Amino acid sequence: MDYYCSKCDKDIEKKVYDYSKKEFGKILCRDCQQNSEPQEKKGLNNKESRYREGMIKGRIAETLIEELFLSLGYNVFRYGMENTVPGIMNLLKGVRSDVADNIRRMPDFVVQHPERKDVYFVEVKFRANETFSKKDLPKTYPFENAYFIVVSKKHIKCITYQELMDGKEVTPKTQNYLGKRKEFDLDKETIIDFCNFAVKFFESV
Repeated sequence: MDYYCSKCDKDIEKKVYDYSKKEFGKILCRDCQQNSEPQEKKGLNNKESRYREGMIKGRIAETLIEELFLSLGYNVFRYGMENTVPGIMNLLKGVRSDVADNIRRMPDFVVQHPERKDVYFVEVKFRANETFSKKDLPKTYPFENAYFIVVSKKHIKCITYQELMDGKEVTPKTQNYLGKRKEFDLDKETIIDFCNFAVKFFESV
């Protein structure tokens, strides 16, 4: 069997073919390999790729919750500093201080009830395993009146900071569904619709 470079059509030996296929993901002669990066160096490394993937899942979960509250007439304001001051999170990389930590921990949204006009801090978390507990919070989390909405592949649940401090948690077996929160007074059928959206987005996670 003849082997040749996919870039310059030069004939190559089988050992060059095998090496190139393994290292570069395509067939290149030795000369063309000099101008190409090995396959593992292209794109994101595994750690960065997982970080990016987690960020994307989190953003999808945030959008689901934002649209859920908007569809029920709530006023929704993006509160996190990354929304109000674009680029600040990059500036804070590697910075260790109480102020920097508090900025990173700012809740995602402020939501306002359409009738009572009550306002709430809302932090959205995506959890594929549907779990969230006190140990998932920073030791000095500053927003003690925040509500944590946990989006999973099947359910949307909610727990407060104080409930977490009291030892309560979100697990696949707990019944702390968002639709049961009397503070928000949300339509359960609408929540079910958005749960179905979550299933579509996260079914392969």
